[in-house]
Amino acid sequence: MAPRIGVFVCRCGINIGAYVDVPKVVEYAKTLPNVAYAEENMYTCSSDGLNKIKEAIKKHSLERVVVASCTPRTHEPLFQATCEEAGVNKYLFEMANIRDQCSWVHMREPERATEKAKGLVRMAVAKAALLEPGNEPEIDVNPSTLVIGGGVAGMRAALSLAEQGFNVTLVEKQKQLGGMLRTFDTLFPHNQKASDVLEPLVKQVTSNPRIQVLTDSKVTSVYGFIGNFDIGIDASGKGEKINVGTIIVAVGAEAYEPKDLYLYGEDPRVVTQAQLEKMVKTGSVAA
Repeated sequence: MAPRIGVFVCRCGINIGAYVDVPKVVEYAKTLPNVAYAEENMYTCSSDGLNKIKEAIKKHSLERVVVASCTPRTHEPLFQATCEEAGVNKYLFEMANIRDQCSWVHMREPERATEKAKGLVRMAVAKAALLEPGNEPEIDVNPSTLVIGGGVAGMRAALSLAEQGFNVTLVEKQKQLGGMLRTFDTLFPHNQKASDVLEPLVKQVTSNPRIQVLTDSKVTSVYGFIGNFDIGIDASGKGEKINVGTIIVAVGAEAYEPKDLYLYGEDPRVVTQAQLEKMVKTGSVAA
């Protein structure tokens, strides 16, 4: 039997409706092969719009759904979930982006914008007719994590995961944990010594039985997929292999050096904030 397709064309306020003749697009959609129902909505992504989709699916026995509106990057999961709530497999849903790809780029050509919108809807309907239901397989997830980077962010992430029952491997390329915080002397705004924050945090991490700390180390290879990654690590010159379910990248950042600006690099008195912190900490400048 031919699939029964429902088409829902969104005005998106003035984003689409001000440039595209939405009623004409709806009437055109009704003439397309396999389209059993078509309607327009002011905001299809609103609660009212989503309820109309679910009602139409049940009332008209729709087997596939096409929404002509904005970008699938942000709205496709919402519409897919709506289809599932009404009993339609989410892989039988298709979108036509008549906002980003049509009304926004042809706002001074309403007639051409309307014709293009019809074409985008026609293509979406043709594709929807060929869609097949899909299933999302469930996989076993290794309850362990690799955290790359032993700065404050990496250590906090490792501690949080360990407290939730995950085993964590924390990899830091330097010989000590701490990252950029080790270069700081005093922290704004409470004038707290950086060492007073850092040392207790390092002690928490290194003493936690669920956290394996590898300093002077780096990740050499990553293979696998979400839930099951095989990781190669160069740990102080020795090769190691571990298997984890998830990876957190917390490699930190580098201070921007304003080369060719403000006499930086020409006048020794011009330094970055990070360099000033180092000078204060080492005593090469008065605090």
